[in-house]
Order: sequence, then C-alpha cells, then structure tokens
Amino acid sequence: MRRPFVAGNWKMNLDLATGRALVSELRTRLPASPPIDVAICPPHIYLFPMAKAVADTPIRLGAQNCFHESSGAFTGEVSAAMVKETGCTYVILGHSERRHTIGPKDASGRVQGETDAMIAAKCRAAMSAGLVPIVCVGETLEERDRDQTEAVLSRQIDGSLAGIALDGPEKLVIAYEPVWAIGTGRNATPEQAQAAHRHLRGRLAERFGRGMADGIRIQYGGSVKPDNAITLMKEADVDGALVGGASLKASDFAGIIEGCIRAKGL
Repeated sequence: MRRPFVAGNWKMNLDLATGRALVSELRTRLPASPPIDVAICPPHIYLFPMAKAVADTPIRLGAQNCFHESSGAFTGEVSAAMVKETGCTYVILGHSERRHTIGPKDASGRVQGETDAMIAAKCRAAMSAGLVPIVCVGETLEERDRDQTEAVLSRQIDGSLAGIALDGPEKLVIAYEPVWAIGTGRNATPEQAQAAHRHLRGRLAERFGRGMADGIRIQYGGSVKPDNAITLMKEADVDGALVGGASLKASDFAGIIEGCIRAKGL
C-alpha cells in the first residue's frame, strides 16, 4: 500500500508569528508517529524558522517553488540546492497559480505562466539536489467542459516529466489539482477525482512502468476540507491531499489528516 501524504501549501499567507503558532498547535493535534506523511510548505522566507519549528516532529518541510539553474545572475530566484539546505524534503512545482495566474499577460489578457518545459527543468534540478518534487497538474473548467481533461493531464505529465528518470517511486509525487476547484469552494466529486488519478497512474505506467507507477503517490488538491476529506481519500488512487486554504488553520489541517487516516483504515 502506498503511504498517504498530506501537505499544506501556505501560498503567500501568514506572518512568522502566526506560522509558528500554527505549527505549535498542529504538533499538539497530531499523533507522535502518524501513519501517513505530513508536510507544510511555507513561503521561502520562512523556511529556516519553520524548519526549526518542526524539528523533532513528524512534520516535514516543503518549498513552493525553485529555479532550474544551480547558480548565477538570477536576481530573486532560489535554487533547488538552496531550498534543500533549509531542511526541505519536498518542493511544489507547476502549481496552477504559477501556470495560469502569475506572469505577464498576452494581448488577449491571458496569463503566460510557466510551461511544461519550464516545470520539467525545475523538476530535474530538484531531483538532482535531493528534493522530492510535488508536480501539479490539472485542467481548467473550459477544458473539462470540452471533455479534454485526460488529454490535458497526459500532455502535462509528459511535458512536466520530460527527461526524468526514476530509481524509486518515493522520489516523485503528483498532485492533481483541477484549476476550477482551487480556492473556489468547489471540489471534484470522489468519482471525478478517482477517474483523473486513475488516468494519471496509467500515464505514469506508460512512462515509468507499471511497478513504478503503482508506487507513486498522487495527491488531490482543490478545496479540500475536513468534511470532504474522507470521501475523497477513500478512492483507491487518491493517496492524500495538497491542501491550500484549509492548511492555514491547525484544526482544519489536522481534520484533513485525520480524515485521510480514517479513509485508509490506518
């Protein structure tokens, strides 16, 4: 059985004092040795203090991004090696907000964000630095309405993992985050999530072989809350969650973790 994994993406939220308080409360709510993996992903500027905050706990640390070059004149960027040095285990790559929200706009007003090729370069850099990438994929509402979900997911997986070689399934995490469900209060139904995850696992099998694909964890992300966590996590190919807004409150994040544990019968 794949070990479930719940990670909290803080995005550009919280200050240092609030982040420390959140971790302190979360520590009291989690079992000493939870049967699933748990991580928080704060903004880069808080990685070192949060590394201290989670020391001697089962909570691991992740970053929200990294750059694809190892060093150089890249003002404002942070390399994968720098992220690793803070104590991070994971790094989120290709989040839909970086694909569709952050970046310059073209003449029609469409954001020209990160491409699959850019994400693949970051993924290779992250793995070389010893980080585990959490590679995000997901379709927009327009693409789902046009019945393009599987085609989009296949394209994103193929492009975002270009040039990647795996020597173990634990070296990669995939997060399925339908763009239309992120921060909207909407979420995919358990059946929709399972269908997307099953397709992704099949695509991973074509890319890395069935044995490897069966061991790669695929998280669901998109308005995950304590009250829907159990039904989502009961699906066979849903191996946890990448949580946004609900990870900013310890009681909600702990509720999702507990829901995952219960759903998997652990």
